[in-house]
Amino acid sequence: MASLKVLSALDTAKTQLYHFKAIIVAGMGLFTDAYDLFCIPPIMRLIGRVYYEHESEDHKYVIPPIITSTMVVIALLGTAIGQVAFGRLGDRIGRRRVYGVALIIMVLSSFGCGFSVCSTRWCVLLSLGLFRFILGIGIGGDYPLSATIMSEFSNYTTRGAFIAAVFSMQGFGILAASMVTMVVCAIFEHASDGVAEDLTPKDADFAWRLILMIGAIPAGLTFYWRMMMPETASSNLFQSKIYNHHLPMKEQLNAYQDAFQVAKFQAIIAACSTIPGYWFTVYFIDKVGRVKIQMMGFFFMALVYLALGIPYYKYWDKKPNTGFLVLYALTFFFANFGPNTTTFIVPAELFPARFRSTCHGISGATGKVGAIIGSVGFLWASHDGEGKVYPEAIGMTFSLIMLAIVCLLGMVVTFLFTRETMGRSLEENENDD
Repeated sequence: MASLKVLSALDTAKTQLYHFKAIIVAGMGLFTDAYDLFCIPPIMRLIGRVYYEHESEDHKYVIPPIITSTMVVIALLGTAIGQVAFGRLGDRIGRRRVYGVALIIMVLSSFGCGFSVCSTRWCVLLSLGLFRFILGIGIGGDYPLSATIMSEFSNYTTRGAFIAAVFSMQGFGILAASMVTMVVCAIFEHASDGVAEDLTPKDADFAWRLILMIGAIPAGLTFYWRMMMPETASSNLFQSKIYNHHLPMKEQLNAYQDAFQVAKFQAIIAACSTIPGYWFTVYFIDKVGRVKIQMMGFFFMALVYLALGIPYYKYWDKKPNTGFLVLYALTFFFANFGPNTTTFIVPAELFPARFRSTCHGISGATGKVGAIIGSVGFLWASHDGEGKVYPEAIGMTFSLIMLAIVCLLGMVVTFLFTRETMGRSLEENENDD
């Protein structure tokens, strides 16, 4: 009876300052997640300059695609494991206690990513891969706990908006990763002006480590507030190809300028497409509903992917192509004003409290498995059976059309199987058969 009174009080409570504080505190893990994921493309440019000596025809030091894909897959695998494990622990021993453990793992592994004492290429890559896997576990643990805690602190009239606002912190993490990378590269380039002819300054090996370690700061700052909280009652997988093929680049860029250009592109996408998508969801989620937004997002993503994929060989396969980049940015908008955000919200509302965190973790981990399959699948689509690399256009066309098909399937599954949770209390959702 007491717990029902608490739930009733939460459902009728007015929006107060602690709601916004909870959004910041709960969202900082997602901020860190996005920071660490989106600082990797420019960092891989720097690592390529430092540790790969061979030079391509367009004067860029290139890391083999399998290495870049492996770095993505390792982090996703750790995230999937963390979602399942910490989701279950959150239901068994309490959200708050496990929340702190996930945060500590994120902070320590972020520092670990930059603290490799190795000097050889493979030792550095193995060390970075290990700490990114551990970082993924911490990030994965943060996902179900953040969504569950926010859902259980909110009232039913604004619950969707508050959970979406937590998730929107990813957008600011993307922007922060790009801005930090640009600032660090600008500072290091200014300091190395005396060696203008050196396209790969020696300090570049320190620059990428510093960018990674800075990602631990915002998460660490929220640790105290997380411990003071009361106990409660997917498409960037082939971004490196996009950058290499469509991003305008001048010849003979040094390492810092190369990474700066990639980070600048990411910042523009985040500011003009990704973040607006999140906040469109925040505004409309409790007016339109979860199911309609999810179906709409899937539908328009499918249209954009088809518009990119079908004419790719004859029309988009140019370097650079501004029209392609504009359409590509729209996929981020409709992902976040659509399924990327709603699939974070619905599991936190739909499942019973006794295994809400567990089921949210399983739901999120399933998505990460799909992302891993997509990452490996894109690499596979770029090669024939004998390991020969297909022309760029063939792999891109296949991947973009497959993404469109997946989006259309997602729209159908949403229509057939997803229950609307808008305007319903958590106990109403729990008591439904």
